[in-house]
Amino acid sequence: MNYQSTAPTRAKGTVRTLSQQEELPLLRDHLLRLDRTSRHDRFHGFMDDSFIERYAEKCANDGTVIIAYFEDGVVRGAAELHPPEQSPEALPEIAFSVESSVRRKGVGSILFRKLIAEARAKGYQSLRITTGAQNEAMRALASKFGAHLTFRYGESTGSIDLAKQNQPETVPSAMATTIEAARAITNFNRAYWGMVMKMYGLGRAA
Repeated sequence: MNYQSTAPTRAKGTVRTLSQQEELPLLRDHLLRLDRTSRHDRFHGFMDDSFIERYAEKCANDGTVIIAYFEDGVVRGAAELHPPEQSPEALPEIAFSVESSVRRKGVGSILFRKLIAEARAKGYQSLRITTGAQNEAMRALASKFGAHLTFRYGESTGSIDLAKQNQPETVPSAMATTIEAARAITNFNRAYWGMVMKMYGLGRAA
């Protein structure tokens, strides 16, 4: 009997930064393709096409960095890094959007890592993130990368301290535990044999 795996597949696309002016239509078209729920979560209720078109144009002119996930030449996911002067708290603000066709492939995590690397390269120390209160996937992803979110005015808002982060997800927790255990055993063995060699007068300097 054949069974089909329900495990999420891995992303097979490419990721790169968009040029702000020339590739404006790529971001705009991606945002317009978001389904109704995704639009609501991404823009906190603003779902009109004309609003999204104006938003994409604004991103192309205000210094926002757009890191895009491509599949077959089409942008299916985007991470936005908005300059600090655009934020009410004077912090660079980040936002994410992933189309339903490429979800459960790790696209959000890929974009998050790339965005944090870009923010570090710019010398930012902290990032602001805001997402809809019902956007559980985004809140879970933000928490995964160290964001501390609070709920207010129908949305979740928080920040990520880049100074306290040490390259998230570079080593899975289970693997980290295994490495720590192996290191502890190695240290114990070294100490034990050192003690034995000292007892028998071995290992002294010539």
